[in-house]
Amino acid sequence: MAQRICTICGGLPISSMTIPEEKFYRARVAQRVDIAPELWTFRLRPGERFEFAPGQFATLGLEINGKRIERPYSMASAPCEEAVEFFLELVPGGMLTPELYKLQPGDELLMRKIPKGKFTLQTSDGRVNHLLVSTVTGVAPFVSMIRTLARDWREGRFDGVQRLFLLNGASRPWEFGYKDELARLAEEMPWLQYVPTISRPWDHAEWQGEIGRADDILRKYADQWRLRPENTHAYLCGHPEMITNSKAILQRLGFVDRKDIKEETYWIAPKQALVGIAGS
Repeated sequence: MAQRICTICGGLPISSMTIPEEKFYRARVAQRVDIAPELWTFRLRPGERFEFAPGQFATLGLEINGKRIERPYSMASAPCEEAVEFFLELVPGGMLTPELYKLQPGDELLMRKIPKGKFTLQTSDGRVNHLLVSTVTGVAPFVSMIRTLARDWREGRFDGVQRLFLLNGASRPWEFGYKDELARLAEEMPWLQYVPTISRPWDHAEWQGEIGRADDILRKYADQWRLRPENTHAYLCGHPEMITNSKAILQRLGFVDRKDIKEETYWIAPKQALVGIAGS
């Protein structure tokens, strides 16, 4: 999992600064699902309606030793869901995730009432293809987007003109938090393509899918799906090396940074532990 640099706090913890209590929910853990030893999902109930756009993030925090420690985490849930879902990875030695990792249903944490971020689908310029590239917990904002469009499709509010193409990378099969859900939705939804890939296949003879990192197979699938800058926006979320490599590949295809490519930038913790879409 990788840690995103928070543009609000510069990636540093927010200590007990004078922040009015009315800016926070006292959210409670409604459900916890352990995906792997250091990967899990939380479903939180803020106590009030939390309005956000798919792809945005929330700021979660705890009071630790008299200081308020906060980090940004992208939502995996759709805005219409009653609980707000997050896909997290433990960062050994981190300032926040070791404490979040201890939380169980019924426990309380802080959640800022205002979501942030512009990592949302760009649909206003006529381009109808959206190439989504992620690693491990970086898939969370894409899950939010897909769940939202799937509901709108079923209820007749989305015509399927916008098409999503998701490459989802991980080292090992058990690091996919949403593979079964995404594969099922890709079978049901004509506007969704989903390709999971693992970079360490040698211990997993049962794996029948793609092999390699997400950026290793990016050019192959961009060509196969005929994705070019004139018809496609690209979105990169996850490990910083994946983002760097994917941007270089896309730029050779004619994509222009910032104009055609959106990204969620991660920061590698000092011990080189990879964190998911959010902080340590």
